[in-house]
This record gives sequence, structure tokens and C-alpha cells, in this order.
Amino acid sequence: MKNVTILGVPMDLGAGKRGVDMGPSAIRLASLVKRLQSMGKIVEDRGNIHVPMGVNRDNEAMKYREEVLTACRSLAEEVYKIYQEDSFPLILGGDHSIAMGSIAGLARKEPEMGVIWIDAHADFNSNTTSPSGNIHGMPLAVSCGIGDPEFVDIGTPGRKIDPKRVVIVGARDIDMGEVVLLRQHGVKVYTMEEVDLYGIQHIMQEAMQYLEKNCSCLHVSFDMDAIDPSEAPGTGTPVRGGLTYREAHFIMKYISTYGNFVTSLEVVEVNPILDIQNKTAELAVELIESAFGKRIMYYSDIDELD
Repeated sequence: MKNVTILGVPMDLGAGKRGVDMGPSAIRLASLVKRLQSMGKIVEDRGNIHVPMGVNRDNEAMKYREEVLTACRSLAEEVYKIYQEDSFPLILGGDHSIAMGSIAGLARKEPEMGVIWIDAHADFNSNTTSPSGNIHGMPLAVSCGIGDPEFVDIGTPGRKIDPKRVVIVGARDIDMGEVVLLRQHGVKVYTMEEVDLYGIQHIMQEAMQYLEKNCSCLHVSFDMDAIDPSEAPGTGTPVRGGLTYREAHFIMKYISTYGNFVTSLEVVEVNPILDIQNKTAELAVELIESAFGKRIMYYSDIDELD
């Protein structure tokens, strides 16, 4: 798809550390629009959605509950509009709680959609299992219909995705409560142990074949903390032993080979306050380019090479 619509979500209320609300600006600063246009994309940047000020943290099970809920409802509406216009939604976070809004908006049009969740964490806690109360650890569970009913009902009533249409890649920090829920609901998880054992090519081949067989289309949710902190220092919850630079690019390049099956992308958890000379934001842009088909010798939109 040549038409790409960028939407920023400057929210850090779901995270444990402040600063990730500046992520969309940092990614844009790394020449995102220019670099996509150089690939032949028609790019519209619709700016940022409004995110309420964080004033109410009384609910320790879900910190800033009302503010996050409001932002995700707004995001769901905007993403749905973009998708209705036959444009490719490119959503910039912000913390990973925004995925509840992204997925809710997409699922209104594609109820049999799948999700590939590339992340150091499973984000499969509920409001009753979360050790921290930080909502960015809950979005995938909520999207699968688990947790606070008002969050589950964002956009439309009920769960947005079948847990069996979800694949997690790169996880290495999963809470015990999440392990129980993931097993109960049949979510396919490839931890870094599997990546080490089988290699990223095997993992991605298996994951994408599974998703293509079981889903109508695919949403890609990429958390920058999936990458090792040595390559992506600007994230709020870094975990050592992550994806290498080349593994991260391979994931995105491989996803791009599935063409129109891939219908949306979000990149989250870039925190400029914790970054080093915008290194993580620049890597985010490089990965977005790979997801849209950039290669060393060619672009996926070019049919023939001179």
C-alpha cells in the first residue's frame, strides 16, 4: 500500500517512567516522513491525538485509569477512520498501552485480524495480576478480552482479537500471572530462548505461516525494548539479552514480504529522556523502513531493477 497515515500518541501514563510521551516527536525528528517518501510512499502526518493530563492515580491496580481509557477510545476512533480511507495506519507511541486503542480501531473493520507482538514483555497482565499497576503491561490481555470490562469494550463491546491469532516474539521478562494467562488462552510465544535455539529466520517463518493461515490480516506491534539495550538504550523497561540489530531488521524485512496481509504498524516505547543522541528513535525509523520493504539493494515497491 502506497498511502501511509502517521498518527502520534504522546502518552506516558501507562508506563512506570515519564518521558515516553515525547517518543512521537523523537521519531519524527529522525526524518520519518522524508525517508518514507523517498521509498515512494504517499505520506500524511495527522499529528498527535489529544492525551489528557495525568491527574488521578488513586487506582493503584490501574494507574491513571481514566486518562488512559479516554486516550485509547480517541485513538480507536482515529485509527478506524484511517483504515476506512484505505490508508496504512502507522502509529507512533507513546507507551504500549496505546495498543488497546490501535487494535480496537482496526478490529472494527477486521474482526479476524491477527497480531504479532514484538516485545521483551508479554503485556498480558490484568488489573488483578499486575505487580505494578502500570497499564502498559496489560494491553495485549485487554485486546484478548481479559481484564477491566471498560477497557475490553473500547471501540466495540467484547474482545478484539482471538488469543489464538496472536504471536509474541522476543519475550524474556514474563510475570508468573502472565504465564498462567498465556497458557490458559493458547497464545503462541517465542521467547529469546527459542530465538537463540532455532534462529530468528526459523521463528519468523513459523510465526508468519501460522498467522497467515489463521488471520484475515496482520497488525504489527513493535516495542523498542524488544531490542537489546546496547542497541536501543532509550526505553523505559530495558531487559538485557534482547534482539540484535540484525535480528530486529530481519523481523521487519520478513514481515514486509507478506505484502497486503500486513495492514498496520505501531512502534512504541521510545523514551528520548533515556536515549543517547536519539539513537533509539533513529533505529525505530530504520525498522519502519524495513517494515515497508527497504533492502540493501532494492525496495519492495520497485518491480524491476535497472
